Amino acid sequence: MGKRPAVERRGEAENRIGKDAAFDYAPLPGTADEMVDNHGVVRPVWQRFLSHLSAMPEKDLAERFARADRYLRDAGVFYRAYGSKGTGERAWPISHIPVLIDEREWQALSAGLVQRADLLEAIVADIYGDNRLVEEGVLPPALIAANPEFQRPLCGIRPASGHYLHFCAFEIGRGPDGNWWVLADRTQAPSGAGFALENRVATTRAFSDIYAETPVHRLASFFGAFRDALQDMKHSGDDRIAVLTPGPANETYYEHAYIARYLGFMLLEGEDLTVVKGRVMVRTVAGLKPIGVLWRRLDSAFADPLELNQNSHIGTPGLVEALRTESVTIVNALGTGILETRALLAFMPTICRRVLGQDLRLPSIATWWCGQEEEREHVAKNIEKMVIGPAYSRAPFFDDDGQSVLGSSLRATARDSITDWLSSDGPKLVGQEVVTLSTTPAWVDGKLVPRPMSLRVFAARTASGWQIMPGGFARIGSGADVAAIAMQSGGAAADVWIVSDKPVERHTLLPAEGSFTRNMPGSLPSRAADNLFWLGRYIERAEGALRILRAWHARYAEAADPSQPLLADVSAYLAAVDIDTAEAVPETLLRNIDSAVYSASNIRDRFSPDGWLALNDLAKTARRFHVTVAAGDDASHAMTILLRKLAGFAGLVHENMYRFMGWRFLSLGRYIERGLHMTRLLGHMSGPEAPDGALDMLLEIGDSVMTHRRRYNVNTARLTVTDLLALDPLNPRSVLFQVNEIHHEVEQLPNALINGQMSPFYREAMRLHSGLAVMTPEGMGVEVYQRLERELEQLSDLLAQTYLG
Repeated sequence: MGKRPAVERRGEAENRIGKDAAFDYAPLPGTADEMVDNHGVVRPVWQRFLSHLSAMPEKDLAERFARADRYLRDAGVFYRAYGSKGTGERAWPISHIPVLIDEREWQALSAGLVQRADLLEAIVADIYGDNRLVEEGVLPPALIAANPEFQRPLCGIRPASGHYLHFCAFEIGRGPDGNWWVLADRTQAPSGAGFALENRVATTRAFSDIYAETPVHRLASFFGAFRDALQDMKHSGDDRIAVLTPGPANETYYEHAYIARYLGFMLLEGEDLTVVKGRVMVRTVAGLKPIGVLWRRLDSAFADPLELNQNSHIGTPGLVEALRTESVTIVNALGTGILETRALLAFMPTICRRVLGQDLRLPSIATWWCGQEEEREHVAKNIEKMVIGPAYSRAPFFDDDGQSVLGSSLRATARDSITDWLSSDGPKLVGQEVVTLSTTPAWVDGKLVPRPMSLRVFAARTASGWQIMPGGFARIGSGADVAAIAMQSGGAAADVWIVSDKPVERHTLLPAEGSFTRNMPGSLPSRAADNLFWLGRYIERAEGALRILRAWHARYAEAADPSQPLLADVSAYLAAVDIDTAEAVPETLLRNIDSAVYSASNIRDRFSPDGWLALNDLAKTARRFHVTVAAGDDASHAMTILLRKLAGFAGLVHENMYRFMGWRFLSLGRYIERGLHMTRLLGHMSGPEAPDGALDMLLEIGDSVMTHRRRYNVNTARLTVTDLLALDPLNPRSVLFQVNEIHHEVEQLPNALINGQMSPFYREAMRLHSGLAVMTPEGMGVEVYQRLERELEQLSDLLAQTYLG
């Protein structure tokens, strides 16, 4: 049996764990701790969990943590990290030990956050409305007028829903005295709710037995209530609800796709939208469709290049005008990012008393705006207890990427000049009291150790008012330094369990048993159709290259002479399509696979996790072979492995993807590319001047060797190969098979028939099909194949013009 975790009481029996014990686990001096109180006694809410934990061998714990990591890896959960070495996707960094909070304490916290959400709503309504807070001297004019988050074109525009805020997040932390403080408000486009869900799933994979018998509040009811609230905001039954994302380059794009899929909403980018006569419309393959609610995940300034940031390439021109007509609700309203301004925290207590007639139930971190003389003097006199940072920053001090200055770290000579600095730049600066955050246990090197922690908590506006997510996620520092909490600085995330002392309801987003309505899938955005179409093409392009390369390397292994006529002829063919046989695994092949991954990354909300994993595994394996495989047998074997992985991906897509519009565009991409691949090969390798062995190689590339032997009682001949690979409607590798399938899919596309007449695209597909269907092997020559190639390319262009523009 392995070692037990270091949480047992010194000299006490194991069954005393979690009652009144002191532990090897020791909180950091001068901090509060979530697990043990100031006397070293385990808090009651942790006792059951620690009792289970202490009974687990270390090997068992390692296996449990591995299950959680495997789930996140298999689900493809990632965030995008930015740094000096560039950007890249990184696995979601989970801290496996959850944070446990008693339900009664959480209720008090929730009441404070509901009050704060109401206060923020009142503030932003005033800023873009009557502006009385500035007029009456409660808010300094400079904090509004000079604020980069103040969107002047939105002044006077009332949201169609009647509210500016619908979904908020709050960064909170516990101080040394045990009280909670708000470190930052998140109202622009709060992220993390989807990651909180994934944290919950991963953590329950690790502690399924403990979770099952612990009365932990579930998260589904929170999301269900918010989904229903968004549905109620629609103006008509034809309106769609969408999540508006900046795109795959955003650090939390995975979450955007996850939330859209989880709640059943469309995932759109700015280019998917257009504004027509004051209405926001989404471009779909069936034409323009109205959008009634946009849950935006991009900053306000980038939403409309016409009236806001003119340099934005990710917005939708005319979106602000649509807000004026009240034809669309944006969650949260454009301009609400101003509430995240760090200096605003200094005025929250006064504003709360003025607007709500109440004191703040949950105070902010102590903040002084240095644009006022008295506050400047206070900050200067207490500089060793202060963090000084940008007044207009929207980030808490530990997320500020080096812009804040810790007063205690300044040299004596620098402290002497602090007054001059504050006097000259005071309106641009705030001083904030240094916060020593509470700690929570994290599993590090085989034992529990205290790490600083902040909580991100979410609030959603529902039909019954603000609802606080019973949980959220904790940001856990990678070391004792509070600055290491930020994800970009190596911090991790932990699930948050709100533990009751009685059974809790088990909510689900699934409908109740009984009658149900089978909803048809929503309209397919043109951009999604475009990515699906090209995903199909890139996959087939990669497969075609793999099959040719495998056949080439198999023959090269026998001849060891690349100048041999057949090898030289195929090398010339491959060179014409930018594939170099001097590379065992050519760079062009890797680019095709990478392009498929990129296309898939743009439609993560429509892509199964299994398919995504299979595609990434293919790409990683191809990259590895590119640097490790030599020409000949090794390369031929490598191509076989890659073909099997590619077949695995294609099989997952074929078996799992719903047969609706997205499937049709993916399939059309595959059929067109496979048809082009075989047409080009036949035109090059089946003519009278083709070198010896070309026909046999053609059959091998077309995976039709066995079929040829069964169907034709003659040796390989030009006519039999042409019949099988060009004109056999039952051979899934033949050109005619692809054209038949294209014809079938085109019939199912929107507007294929308009008032009983074929669309130009449908007519072209029909003409291509009928022309090839009447051909005979004897009539198939180089000119015919060249014409077929042009017609397939023209069909692809016409599809793009008709549906993907």
